[in-house]
Amino acid sequence: MIEIKHVSKRFGKLEVLNDVNLEMNRGECIALIGPNGCGKTTLIKSILGMVVPNSGEILFQGKSIAKQHDYRQHIGYMPQIGRYPDNMSIGQILNMMKDIRGFQGGYDEELFRCFELEGMSNKKMRTLSGGTTQKVSATLAFLFRPEVLILDEPTAGLDPIASEWLKEKIIREKEKQKLILITSHLLSELDDLITQIIFMQDGQVRFHKPVDVLLAETGEQKIAKAIAYYLKRNTL
Repeated sequence: MIEIKHVSKRFGKLEVLNDVNLEMNRGECIALIGPNGCGKTTLIKSILGMVVPNSGEILFQGKSIAKQHDYRQHIGYMPQIGRYPDNMSIGQILNMMKDIRGFQGGYDEELFRCFELEGMSNKKMRTLSGGTTQKVSATLAFLFRPEVLILDEPTAGLDPIASEWLKEKIIREKEKQKLILITSHLLSELDDLITQIIFMQDGQVRFHKPVDVLLAETGEQKIAKAIAYYLKRNTL
């Protein structure tokens, strides 16, 4: 569904992505992890068309995304930190996005209801806590029933109940054969969610493995311990 072929990106003399090759398909829930500065955000922004690689190609459903924008209608994106006009209310933000997208199907407002945002619709974005802003971002990511979900640190700032609602929603969307890409530093949050792991370091993909394969190879039961074992073994 998404293919990344020999993608490299430099910002000045800094090489952020170095010959990245990946294939991500429907029905997969993939964790994109790695240390700060490893290239995760640049890779995500490249998929979204917000960053143009210096070389290589990104394909969405077999077609290059270069100079295209229609494919983005099939992607729901939840940024780590949502930035919205301060003077607009939650309701106005949602209505604005509905007008911009011109979506013809029925909206997915499950998270809007679970997060109890309806009673806060008139609140201005500048008055919201970080956690409530995250709830707005999550609601927008799922609202248009996208085929692909890209979620950047989705549970960061959420209270435990909201975090569980979101994780359960992710699992249900995976069962609908959607492609879900998640970045997270909280690996313990991912144990029940993901099917594959992409580990990046220094702008390169160090490994891309199914979770069950990684656990079997390392003899571990937890993702975090399996990754630590794998990295230690392969750097000795």
